[in-house]
Amino acid sequence: MTAPILRLDSLDKRFGDAVAARDFSLDVHAGEFFTFLGPSGSGKSSVLRMIAGLESPDSGRIVIDGRDVSRVPPWERDIGMVFQSYAVFPHMNVEENVSYGLRMRRRPKAEVRLRVAELLGLVGLAGTEGRDVVTLSGGEQQRVALARALALAPPILLLDEPLSALDEKIRREMQTELKRIQQQTGTTFVYVTHDQEEALTMSDRIAVIDRGECVQCDTPRTLFRRPRTRFVAGFFRDCNLLEAECIGIDGERARLRVAGTPVEIGLAGRQPRQRDRAAVAIRAESPVLGDWAERCTVVLDVRLLDVVYRGAGIEHVCELADGQRLVAISTREEVSPAAGGVRLGLDPDSIVLLED
Repeated sequence: MTAPILRLDSLDKRFGDAVAARDFSLDVHAGEFFTFLGPSGSGKSSVLRMIAGLESPDSGRIVIDGRDVSRVPPWERDIGMVFQSYAVFPHMNVEENVSYGLRMRRRPKAEVRLRVAELLGLVGLAGTEGRDVVTLSGGEQQRVALARALALAPPILLLDEPLSALDEKIRREMQTELKRIQQQTGTTFVYVTHDQEEALTMSDRIAVIDRGECVQCDTPRTLFRRPRTRFVAGFFRDCNLLEAECIGIDGERARLRVAGTPVEIGLAGRQPRQRDRAAVAIRAESPVLGDWAERCTVVLDVRLLDVVYRGAGIEHVCELADGQRLVAISTREEVSPAAGGVRLGLDPDSIVLLED
């Protein structure tokens, strides 16, 4: 495998008592759409600012394309950045905004015109060169900022929650557009967001960050289906966290007892420590209720407490035999709210043993 285009090596950063990064290490490969995902205050934007050179790590290294840039000023790092706010120059028109970096580098005027036209076509703003940037919508201004950041063809583009100020419809459209632009240009995108759906939609890999630590770095599918910790499982909505009894771990299999029912599950290459009590994660879309439950390997007796219509799905709130609650989401109402006691079925592969 080729060397990573970006390597973060044991970064530490504090702001007083607040920990922004603690022994933070990971690699980003050329051409990836890589996302830092975490709640507010987790440190994800601080790590991005250290990559950009806007903050300096207390210790550790930042290596870009084999070069240690930990103490190199931002303008010498050859990277672009798009911010949350529409960081456009309000006194300039669209062409002047997009061409700003090229003009500062004294590129020939004909080359600048061609590059601006190419970038505006790429971001869906062809023909807007002469418009005042302040007359554009928020989504259009963010497209201008993106085109300006790409003008000098940086190998890495940093994006700090660039869609968070947009309304939901425009934000969804821009998610699709950003992924298309990233794939079309081949630029490495390093993206920051607190929005789980946004991260899952666009990313090749995601680093989940909690209190300055990278707690899991994986593909979107793996993070969603096979979380390693309670934090990761709980961060992605519609995931049930249950306590189980751990009977034994043998190689690639674990024997559990969930609400009194014996269950054997695969560990998918993990080697969790042996303990008496364990936490398991079950995605809310995994369980089935009623007649369908009998077709499953694992069948639990539950009490149906409530049925909630959520538009795209119907939420069934269930109580297990030991008093724990589990939510099952389906596209249809599986059983009537008046059913009371019902059967709930699970595939063992949908039960994930967590490491903490």
